[in-house]
Amino acid sequence: MTAQTLIGESADLVPFTDLYLSSLNPRRLVSEAGIEALAQNIRELGLIQNLAGLRDDTGRIGIVAGGRRLRALARLQDDPRFHVVPVRLAPDEGTAATWASTENHHREQPHPADEVREYGALAARGVPVSSIAIAFGVTDKHVQRRLALARLPEAVLQALRDDQISLGQAACFTISADERVSLEVLARVRGQSFSDWHIKKMLKPDSVRSSDRRARFVGRDAYLAAGGRLGGDLFAEEELFDDPAVLDRAFEAKLRADAEARRAAGGWKWAEITLTDTLGPAEIERMQGGRLYPVPGDLTEAEQARTDELAELANGDVLDEAGQAELDVLTDKLEGAYTPEQTAQAGIILRVDHRGELRLHEGVVRPEDCDAAIAAGVLAPSRHGTSPAPTPTKSALSAALAEDLDRVARGARQTAVLGHPDLLLDLLAFQLAGRMGFRHAFGLRTTEVPIHPTSDTGYSPEERLTGAPDRPKDPWTTDLAKAFRAYRKRGSEAMRADLTRGLAALLDVDDDGLGGLIDKEAKADLRKVWTPTAENFFARVSGPTLDALWRDLLDLAPEHPTVTTFAKLRKRDKAEKLEALFADPASVPGVTEAQAARIAAWRPKDLD
Repeated sequence: MTAQTLIGESADLVPFTDLYLSSLNPRRLVSEAGIEALAQNIRELGLIQNLAGLRDDTGRIGIVAGGRRLRALARLQDDPRFHVVPVRLAPDEGTAATWASTENHHREQPHPADEVREYGALAARGVPVSSIAIAFGVTDKHVQRRLALARLPEAVLQALRDDQISLGQAACFTISADERVSLEVLARVRGQSFSDWHIKKMLKPDSVRSSDRRARFVGRDAYLAAGGRLGGDLFAEEELFDDPAVLDRAFEAKLRADAEARRAAGGWKWAEITLTDTLGPAEIERMQGGRLYPVPGDLTEAEQARTDELAELANGDVLDEAGQAELDVLTDKLEGAYTPEQTAQAGIILRVDHRGELRLHEGVVRPEDCDAAIAAGVLAPSRHGTSPAPTPTKSALSAALAEDLDRVARGARQTAVLGHPDLLLDLLAFQLAGRMGFRHAFGLRTTEVPIHPTSDTGYSPEERLTGAPDRPKDPWTTDLAKAFRAYRKRGSEAMRADLTRGLAALLDVDDDGLGGLIDKEAKADLRKVWTPTAENFFARVSGPTLDALWRDLLDLAPEHPTVTTFAKLRKRDKAEKLEALFADPASVPGVTEAQAARIAAWRPKDLD
């Protein structure tokens, strides 16, 4: 029946007031924003495609094809041009039903490369972005992104048209203004499964994203003023800082200027900066001989009661801005402040954290200033020994050894939680839900949390933590869908075992309170995985430290012959005797059960 196949046979001019949406029209849900965009398109360009409908017994016409256009025309009735609308009429209900289905199911979207070229051609003829957006019923941002693609080398666009790269991969090339580099990268990625991030790194290996902590701290304007160049990533909606050397210089200059300003404002003796986002043990040991703290303030009974009242409101999330400001003032008073006598002996260290925010470490006394700080009465002398030491007592452990012992303790914790998968899953949910703020329980990163000290002597964490996981032979071309299907066939128990092992290997709690709770519930025991030996511990601490350890473990008085004899030994011999004591307490004559228990439970005090 030819009448059902020719939707364009005739068109009648019909008053808009005689039109309504037919029940045969299949499009029931529409986007209001899309209808508004279509209305703007019709207002600018006219009704390019007519509506189609069926006249009912009352003489009105139900629109079966063109429901979105009908809705858009309803918004244009302030314009006399659209009071009368051309409508193609179906001869019967069967034809109308066929038209209603055909219009929606036989549309084919243009290939993205063809759309890009079409947008580019319009822009080349001087058509504004806003007009192109109206013509195609899209946003200005969509047009701007398509025009960025239109400016790519023709070879990149053709690779997109030939489906040799995806639209997302093509978008990566918009960050590069160097055609030679773009074509070199295209040759490498054509037909390959490179990620967008990898392609961008190949195109601009040295560029720094605007989300980088240095860029956030310096700021766009200061970077440009320092002579830096910007590149754009329109699709990621961020800028690229193309001169990392300029950014680094501006970063250091701003950090030094901030340090000096804060030093002067606070009356501090000195100010130092660190360019890293954290302060490691080695840096702290180098800079700090002692630490001063603000002198606490005193609150009146009324102020204390008000503080408690405001804190309770804050905990219930019902404290307004005025109340929070009042609580801040009271809290600052309670926490106290540094006195001029303190600031005259100490300094500050500034760093920028991973979010680009300035972090300040106050009240740091340099090792060479400790004597003067003690004499000034702002720093307490060392409590070690029978009389105050003339210089501050340093830790018996070096920074490197302290780091090793931290790793050993972490390995003990990870070993313990292997038997508590539910605890691990609860912790993971806790962190992923954002309940820990900027702290973490797991080192969710591409590399595992380190637990191996520089010496593995006496150290034996669980084998599941030390064995290498199975990895694809080629990480770039492996069929991940096929590999995942095969992996799932192993069953839930095998996957749960992998999850338990993986989460245990990522455990890296940075809060002492939470870490202690986990250790208690998992029954973590450093000594189950680590035994001190001459190589991993005793040879790396001082002779007096070994003397004190020998005396404390055996619970002997300083004048006991066993203690005095041990003190006269060479350090190497002391280390060997302690190693033997820990390896087998019973092998040492006279060791009691209580002493053996003390030896079995001992751990370095710096880890307590």
